[in-house]
Amino acid sequence: MPQPDWSQIQSFAAVAEHGSLSAAARAQNSSQPTLSRHIAQLEATLGTRLFERKSGGMVLTDDGADLLAHATTMADAAARFGTDRDGHGDKIAGTVRLTASHVVANFILPPILTDLHAAYPGLEIEVIASDTTENLLRREADIALRMYRPTQPDVIAKHVTDLPLGVYAAPSYIDRHGRPDTLEDLQTHIVIGYDRSPLIIDGFADRGFKVGRDFFAFRSDDQVLCWHMVIAGFGIGFGQRRVGDADPRVIRVSGDQDVGAMPLWLTAHPDLRRIPRVRRVYDWLATHLG
Repeated sequence: MPQPDWSQIQSFAAVAEHGSLSAAARAQNSSQPTLSRHIAQLEATLGTRLFERKSGGMVLTDDGADLLAHATTMADAAARFGTDRDGHGDKIAGTVRLTASHVVANFILPPILTDLHAAYPGLEIEVIASDTTENLLRREADIALRMYRPTQPDVIAKHVTDLPLGVYAAPSYIDRHGRPDTLEDLQTHIVIGYDRSPLIIDGFADRGFKVGRDFFAFRSDDQVLCWHMVIAGFGIGFGQRRVGDADPRVIRVSGDQDVGAMPLWLTAHPDLRRIPRVRRVYDWLATHLG
């Protein structure tokens, strides 16, 4: 019986993890036709179907689920092999891949990474701006910055800081609608919020105000877009004070009221911290973000 090709097993594991050919292709820096061909070849070699193709994506069959445990073990072992190889030598050069939320990637990281590259010009930095969770072990990212405590097992997680939040509006909005004095006053204002994410709704609930999704006149889970809508004067919105207080296009209308804070966690796989360039970037971020 012919043995499966390693590339086919990698593609199978990626599609199983991400749930669709398109998502797996993005994560693997591959193409949907390539992944589809690998899956078909693997199914032909094994003589069984591994996925059910459904409108919502790729769903594992029973045989596929049985094979996934072995494929995951092989993928993790291969990742560790590559990590051990990269760990030799102490030169601070080469590529380090970061993933961070859209807001952190767009507004907080640029000056920090600029100073980092000036100090270590041999580094090449890749940033994935994403609010999803990347698999650190399989090198989808070397380091992750997240606004929640990571739940992925076998990773180093460091709470580097808390990012206080504020309520902001553009001067043009305040000229038209006035300035709220309290959070309760927001109920008579035009408010910008998230679509599916419950973060803002939960924040109101924590402070004794019950609001629903229809409370927001503009909704999007793209936090950068929400921020640009605040700048445009559409309505009042929420943002990190580290970002909002530095933006001359908006005014913090919440004053010194406690609007809450977002924790910032720095995460890496333990093996990756043994690689000098990854360890240096990790320590740099911990220092400058903290």
